[in-house]
This record gives sequence, structure tokens and C-alpha cells, in this order.
Amino acid sequence: MAITRSDLVSALAEKAGTSKSDADAVLSAFGDVLIDAVGKGEKVAISGILSVERVERAARTGRNPATGETIDIPAGYGVKVSAGSRLKAAAK
Repeated sequence: MAITRSDLVSALAEKAGTSKSDADAVLSAFGDVLIDAVGKGEKVAISGILSVERVERAARTGRNPATGETIDIPAGYGVKVSAGSRLKAAAK
């Protein structure tokens, strides 16, 4: 089962003892800060929980699965998300 944004906002508001609108504003701000940082190539690390960073992908050759034709895939960027120790322990 997935936790929706609404569920997350409700849980944050309850844990922090604040209103849902304040929790939603903080969650939105967190998302904006995360997007800006990763866009600039900065690593974001929340100790014990997770880290997020932009990674470079080298140019490579691929194959169109429909036609079998070889295609060139240009270099680009991706996002790497790593679980921290507390998050890993919670998954056991």
C-alpha cells in the first residue's frame, strides 16, 4: 500500500503538532529545495534516512526493441536515491 501526499501531510501534521496546511507548506518547500539542489548538481543528505544526488550517464548505444535498429543515446543526467541506515533498518 502506498502513502499518498495527503496521508503524508496528515502524518507530518500529527507528529509535529501543527496544522495540515503548515505541514503541506513545509513538504512543498522541501520538494522545491530538493529539486533546486539536485538541479545544480548538489547532493542532499538527510543523515540516517536518505541521500539524493545527480549522476552523469555516459553516451551509449542502444537498440530499438520494435525494429532492432541500433540507436545512439546521448549523455545525460539521472538521479540516484540511496537509503540511509535507519531507513534500511526499518525495511527488515
